[in-house]
Amino acid sequence: MTVHEREDTPGASGAPGVPGALVARRVPGAPRAAVLFLHGGRSEGRAPSRPWHLAALRMRPFVWAVASALPDDEVFLGEVRYRVRGWNGGAGDEGDALRDVRRALDELARRAGDVPVVLVGHSMGGRAALRAAGSPQVRAVLALAPWCPDGEPVTQLRDKDVVVLHGDRDRVTEPGASVAFVARARAAGARADVRLVPGGDHAMLRGETNWHRLAASTAVGMLPA
Repeated sequence: MTVHEREDTPGASGAPGVPGALVARRVPGAPRAAVLFLHGGRSEGRAPSRPWHLAALRMRPFVWAVASALPDDEVFLGEVRYRVRGWNGGAGDEGDALRDVRRALDELARRAGDVPVVLVGHSMGGRAALRAAGSPQVRAVLALAPWCPDGEPVTQLRDKDVVVLHGDRDRVTEPGASVAFVARARAAGARADVRLVPGGDHAMLRGETNWHRLAASTAVGMLPA
């Protein structure tokens, strides 16, 4: 499987001078579905987000793992490009990362059409993916060690497929918060599951091969046949 290491051109968002939020990694001629990857960040931070930051680099092996696990070349693969590093939102606020995910979904629809989308997000990106699941084109969410603050909304997950993978040794985001979040999502009508990764840390470096394999098989399994 070939993964394109190509950044989309600035202005793809449709607004002059505003960089596009979607970075294409594999572009089929006629995609049947898409997987978008959302890296982590910070709770607060206005500094620009850059592709060489560790949070962004950490997701690249997951892109490659999903590409290798796909049975065909008909799935668009892309990453969400954040404008800034932080979520930067109070209780109930959408946050900068979520606004960027929404922009990326709009850009994907313009270039690939109305295809079903699986979102794969880590940490802050997991929170953004779970929030963005209310968008009609989002079919499923795979959240890796997501940041799930108390009171995080779940109604947008009704009738969506949701899987949360969380290392049981994570000291940055709480595994217990993910368990509680999934229980609330189920009660709201989501087809949700949580799996604790034995020995897993927040950076997903301990047992990284297992993380990549498990995430890839889960994401591919969420795609339409």
